[in-house]
Amino acid sequence: MTEVPGMPEEGSRVDLQYATIPALLRSVAQDRSDAEVVVDHSCEPVMRMSYAELLDRVNKLAAALISEGVQKGDRIAIWAPNCWEWIVALLGLQSAGAVLVPLNTRYKGLEAADILRRSHARMLLTVEGFLGNEYVSMLRATEGDLPALERIVLLRDAGISPAETCTLDEFIAEHEETADQSAVTERVAQISGEDFSDLLFTSGTTGQPKGVMLTHAQTLRAFGDWAHIVGLRESDRYLVINPFFHAFGYKAGIISSLISGATLVPVSVFDLDMVLDLIESENISVLPGPPTIYQSLLNHPGFDPKRTTSLRLAVTGAAVVPVELVEQMRDTLGFATVVTAYGMTEASGIATTCRREDAAELIASTSGRAYPGVEVRVVDETGAELPASEPGEVLVRGYNVMSGYFEDPAKTAESIDSDGWFHTGDVGVMDANGYLRITDRIKDMFIVGGFNAYPAEIERLLLLHPEIAQVAVIGVPDERLGEAGYAYVIPSSGTVPDSAEIISWARENMANFKAPKYVEVVDELPLNASGKVLKFELRDRALRSIES
Repeated sequence: MTEVPGMPEEGSRVDLQYATIPALLRSVAQDRSDAEVVVDHSCEPVMRMSYAELLDRVNKLAAALISEGVQKGDRIAIWAPNCWEWIVALLGLQSAGAVLVPLNTRYKGLEAADILRRSHARMLLTVEGFLGNEYVSMLRATEGDLPALERIVLLRDAGISPAETCTLDEFIAEHEETADQSAVTERVAQISGEDFSDLLFTSGTTGQPKGVMLTHAQTLRAFGDWAHIVGLRESDRYLVINPFFHAFGYKAGIISSLISGATLVPVSVFDLDMVLDLIESENISVLPGPPTIYQSLLNHPGFDPKRTTSLRLAVTGAAVVPVELVEQMRDTLGFATVVTAYGMTEASGIATTCRREDAAELIASTSGRAYPGVEVRVVDETGAELPASEPGEVLVRGYNVMSGYFEDPAKTAESIDSDGWFHTGDVGVMDANGYLRITDRIKDMFIVGGFNAYPAEIERLLLLHPEIAQVAVIGVPDERLGEAGYAYVIPSSGTVPDSAEIISWARENMANFKAPKYVEVVDELPLNASGKVLKFELRDRALRSIES
């Protein structure tokens, strides 16, 4: 395979070269000081930042955090959309030795408070006014006890300043007298590759998000390999639609761009017109995303192949992609390289990927093969490895697997067996060449517009509604979002709940992707002999209801 300039060499072990994310930043900023690292169109004027400017802003924030008393290992949360300030905040807190805790921008106050409480986050870096949301007000409205949370800092001045908050610039200015750049240098030197870089909360079948603990070394090795395999280049201009609060947006976006030298162009809200404009005006060459993004571009009335001639590399998810779409992505959208991949937060966001030289049919029908240093196997219910073409649970083992769930040894032991295999809960089939195809989910998870939705978590939140005594949630097909939630609710005694009111309440109290699209009030739920809800019966019933 021909190597390209600016791309990490295969087997170069980025984790051994740099050890930590702050060390990576300092090295690349020295080598590429004048090069453009981020272009952000969400602010006026457009922010165009060089590596030297990025490092300067990061160092100032890190110095202020250290002056504030932030210690190595402290957790700091970011609750904000994709923007240049998010990148500065991430690298600043990590340069102070802190651990990132990202929060989903779709979260409501109760959800954010729960993660802040359980992560013992010392600070929250957030925004006000994004999509009409006043995050600080939502958080305070919960009246929850957050004993560890000492400060709330607004990343961007939107003219909204809740009491006892300050802007990022004000926070840095507050510590100007005591901030010491030598303290930053010293702190960066104290961080090792085995220190935690982030604590990413992922929901699950328990009904409560779990904190995934990952290290600097895991992140650098995984996304150094990712950058190499997909062919990310120094000359690339990378439109990051995947949210930074997600492992892929943060690591395949920010970290891989630092490793390769690509220019980041973050997008805070997906809008097709804006995406087309940015592809054309910024000469975007890299555009990862779910298959629906590419299909939407092709179907957009304003699409013209002349506007997308700069596109070069597409990376899409584990869902099966029609061969015709892959061919259209190449022939009409202009992508020279299209690859598919599969991963999960517990495995650093990576497990398998196709290679650039793979045939269109292989790319469309599989999620590729394992990364170097990563093992993937398919097993039966006894844990025995299955032969090629037989479906079973997908297991992953390697350097990429998390240290465990934060402060939850029981859930860790349930997910990672004594031999180090992480049990994904996904059903897959592997061919004779090691290429994996995901066919089903053991867990109840469904995907709404690219976001993982977990019925147990949604059920837990819906039970907070005073008129709901019991609830069961399933996923059903949805033309626009891929899947949507369908909730069956049994009313509390003496109440007559209204489906529309429950949906409205859900949208006010949980992320929109979690809020069910359909609510049906029922007298009882189908149960088996053990009292477990028969969700397959509910799915059949829901499909009949939707179709009728």
